[in-house]
Amino acid sequence: MQNNINPKEYSPLGLAYIGDSVFDILVREMLLARGNMPVNKLHKLAKGYVNAGSQAKMYIFLEDKVTEEELAVMKRGRNAKSYTTAKNQSVTDYRHATGLEALFGYLYLKGDKERIRELFELCVSAEK
Repeated sequence: MQNNINPKEYSPLGLAYIGDSVFDILVREMLLARGNMPVNKLHKLAKGYVNAGSQAKMYIFLEDKVTEEELAVMKRGRNAKSYTTAKNQSVTDYRHATGLEALFGYLYLKGDKERIRELFELCVSAEK
């Protein structure tokens, strides 16, 4: 992560591109922290968090818990015109998931690891 990167200069889909990986690594770390288990079980558990339907619920859960700046990033991601869609998910869920990923990408490029962890914990609590 470079300190001279201004995340405000990136497109919402660019933010979502990196945010998807950030979110995925957080889920993987969380699952590994639960203990050693077969990789296929880890993968099945991860799919419960890293899919458009779950991430859409997390987006909605976070809407009133984020700052105005963060909400603006989420909305930019949600409203971005993507030329791809998720398999077996609604367009609405896919767009909300893109908004969530854009937020995580924005915070990552901003270098705000503490806020990433805080919001990730909220997301996980929304899925329980």
